[in-house]
Amino acid sequence: MTPSLTVSGLAYAYPDGTQVLFGIDVEIGRGERVALLGPNGAGKTTLVLHLNGILSGGLGHVEVGGLRVDAKDRKVLREVRRRVGIVFQDPDDQLFMPTVREDVAFGPANLGLRGAELDRRVTGALERVGMAAFADRTPQHLSFGQRRRVAVATVLAMEPEILVLDEPSSNLDPASRRELAEILLSLDVTVLMVTHDLPYAAQLCPRSLVLSDGVIVADGPTPEVLSDAGLLAAHRLELPYGFDPAGRPG
Repeated sequence: MTPSLTVSGLAYAYPDGTQVLFGIDVEIGRGERVALLGPNGAGKTTLVLHLNGILSGGLGHVEVGGLRVDAKDRKVLREVRRRVGIVFQDPDDQLFMPTVREDVAFGPANLGLRGAELDRRVTGALERVGMAAFADRTPQHLSFGQRRRVAVATVLAMEPEILVLDEPSSNLDPASRRELAEILLSLDVTVLMVTHDLPYAAQLCPRSLVLSDGVIVADGPTPEVLSDAGLLAAHRLELPYGFDPAGRPG
């Protein structure tokens, strides 16, 4: 089966000459849930922005579901951006329409969907995140956790190959954090979760990548990665006091 994501030899420097990525090689299978961990400045955002062609021009290449990302081909880029849905850390960066329904419909409508098919996409996406009853509400009148779920729905309505989540647990109260985790565990899409929240990574993602100074320094089962105290210390990753990544009692 074709992987959801293949990154081959990806290297990138910004126009000022700052080298950020140094030959990234990653493959993520369909349906995998993978955490992307690393300190600030590691290159995580730069890597993510290559997945849908926002950044390009370096060495190497990216394929999404077997389709090679080509920033110069508008038709390919349009399809890649449908396949790679990014949920930003701040949901207010994604919600700008008068109602929840219109926000979720915005992307599919831009693809040309109308009528019953558009309604199906919107209703289905809102049901998957438990927000169907709020379709006619103004997003700004929802709680932060509800807005984050609507932001997820705006991406799911595009029927993506990969759901990329940027710090999904940030600023959530414990109940909202649990509700979002239950939703993410129920989804039948490939998930790449960028996070500093190591317990959330342990809960949701069987596999973790550690990116540091533009290089993948670890790739393995999340409990094993988070149990490597030397690895975590070397790359400025810290577990909460008393948290056991292996799930041992006490």
